[in-house]
Amino acid sequence: MTANVSSVQPASSTPSPLHAVVADDFDAVNRTIVAQLNSKVPLVETIGQYITESGGKRLRPLLALLAARSLGYTGDKHIPLATLIEFMHTSTLLHDDVVDESHMRRGKKTANDAWGNAPSVLVGDFLYARSFQMMVDVGSMRIMAILSGATCVIAEGEVQQLTNIGNPSVSEDDYFDTILGKTAMLFEAASHSGAVLAEATPDQEQALQHYGRYLGLAFQLIDDLLDYQGDAEAMGKNVGDDLAEGKPTLPLIRAMEQGTPEQAKLIRQVIRQGGLEQLDAVLDIVHATGALTYTRTRAEEMADKALSQLDALPPSPYRDTMAELARLAVDRQT
Repeated sequence: MTANVSSVQPASSTPSPLHAVVADDFDAVNRTIVAQLNSKVPLVETIGQYITESGGKRLRPLLALLAARSLGYTGDKHIPLATLIEFMHTSTLLHDDVVDESHMRRGKKTANDAWGNAPSVLVGDFLYARSFQMMVDVGSMRIMAILSGATCVIAEGEVQQLTNIGNPSVSEDDYFDTILGKTAMLFEAASHSGAVLAEATPDQEQALQHYGRYLGLAFQLIDDLLDYQGDAEAMGKNVGDDLAEGKPTLPLIRAMEQGTPEQAKLIRQVIRQGGLEQLDAVLDIVHATGALTYTRTRAEEMADKALSQLDALPPSPYRDTMAELARLAVDRQT
């Protein structure tokens, strides 16, 4: 399958106010992204540019920049570090959309929908390979160990999520293990590697590692919450997508625990079968059982834990921005 590229206009990734404190660094990252997408194969550049310019928040590279700058880093290696982290994330998006058979991301066609599964997977492989080339250029064995280890954990998290589909017996602990791998690990690796680059003290390094972990958990919890009460147009995906795929996320897990036997039976059936035929009934149950409120409370707990880690850092606009990011993680609608 091929796409009429001239009819596909990718949205630019406009920095948010959160990027203001590292605006120059972020501009340098964007330039580096363009430069590192260079390939002798035109389709690699086309798909790579399409997915990297599709309106994402670029929070993971932002974390690497903020972590390094918060500890007074004055070198230039944080630019390729942030870039390669964005490439790692983009690669997972390409692969995830193929696995999930997704047709929309951020309000636009997915790459697999536009060009087909095979090109999407292979360009994802290219971005992973390019990210490891850039790790060598950063020149830190510790950072390479952090990021290569994170890659394995992320892959395991994605496989675990796949095996969880259609399984209504997934526990809350199982769920947290899965989202730690598939989402929070790259947040953690971004802030952790930024700290290592800046030669943090052991306490500061651990604090920034844990900050990224808890922030990533908060983000994923809110993502899973919004699947049952979000605005489809604002999110760029359909409400109920997780339900349609039979994913047992925390709102459903909690609803089964707190609901009546009949309510729990209905949700178990929907998880096993997937689809949206029972969407309205499931929405009624997750609201009636307080499952969405519970999910938000857990997200707020994670955000508070992230905030507490910042006490290990010296006061700075970078630390302030990381604090604001933790607060926004649970207040957002997209």
